[in-house]
Amino acid sequence: MKQNNSLFVQTLLAWFHMNGRDLPWRHTQDPYAIWLSEIILQQTRIAQGMEYWLRFMQKWSCVDDLAAATEDEVMRMWQGLGYYSRARNLHTAAQQIVALGRFPDTLDAIRQLKGVGDYTAAAIGSFAFGIPAAAVDGNFYRVLARYFGIDTPINTTEGRKLFASLAEAHLPEYEAGDYNQAMMDFGATQCVPKSPACELCPLEETCVARREDSVDRLPVKLKTVKVVTRRLSLYYIRCNGRIAIHKRGSGDIWQGLWTVPEAEHLSSDLKATALLLQKDVKHVLTHRILLADFYLIERPSRPSLPPDFIWIKEEEIENYAIPRLMEKLLPTPALPKGGSLE
Repeated sequence: MKQNNSLFVQTLLAWFHMNGRDLPWRHTQDPYAIWLSEIILQQTRIAQGMEYWLRFMQKWSCVDDLAAATEDEVMRMWQGLGYYSRARNLHTAAQQIVALGRFPDTLDAIRQLKGVGDYTAAAIGSFAFGIPAAAVDGNFYRVLARYFGIDTPINTTEGRKLFASLAEAHLPEYEAGDYNQAMMDFGATQCVPKSPACELCPLEETCVARREDSVDRLPVKLKTVKVVTRRLSLYYIRCNGRIAIHKRGSGDIWQGLWTVPEAEHLSSDLKATALLLQKDVKHVLTHRILLADFYLIERPSRPSLPPDFIWIKEEEIENYAIPRLMEKLLPTPALPKGGSLE
């Protein structure tokens, strides 16, 4: 890799040397202190994270001390930061480092630490050991997408590869740490997600997004729908060889398909007679996960149900379009074979 002298990199580093944030872990090359800051800041704002970093460093000033602590002690110190798996991973990684006898000093070895991924490994490696690796995070995506006018979605395989390649291509071999920190600070304080002060930006004249008035549209991220979990209780009501089903209307899952009654269709007295056959049967839809409980109710006479329900012979269910979940539940061996209750 050759030293990168592009105008983009020169301008970015000059800005950083004048405007970079003064953070305590930037005044050391102690890999323990740097690693600790990166784990704390994975999903935490700097203002809050700094307080915790100082507490940790005061109580456990070296990795041996942290490794010797109990998990309960580490969890108590972490209290309030959330995402508690980070604290458990931190403690495990400290013990890994002690067992190794030193802090790992290659990217591959740093990645072996519990809770450390590609970004964190590159950050630690470049800050503590000067390893020429780009620590590509959201700030990298935003700055690079705007400056070079890239509209490839950042949350696609193609996008991740493209931005990683671009970040590495502009990486100055002997200033990797400053380059990564510059990108972080520039994206966090100058090229911010919303309403950046472009007129004050040192890259304004050469920024493609500024020239093409596309700053607010970059970077591009494909919309993702949050997957939610929904619980269902399905009641197979059998009466003299017939079962109750209804066609589901619009505005909900399974529109136009036939299903057995759910809890809201039944009276409390009727539900009280139900026999639980299966619990937490999992079914995955595009944007939600269903967990269904399946009940059997057998009655000598037809109970009162909403008017849209019909009664069909059990064997006729094959003539109706039903959801896959119903197919999973209906043939269960737990469902006793019906007979006349008269």
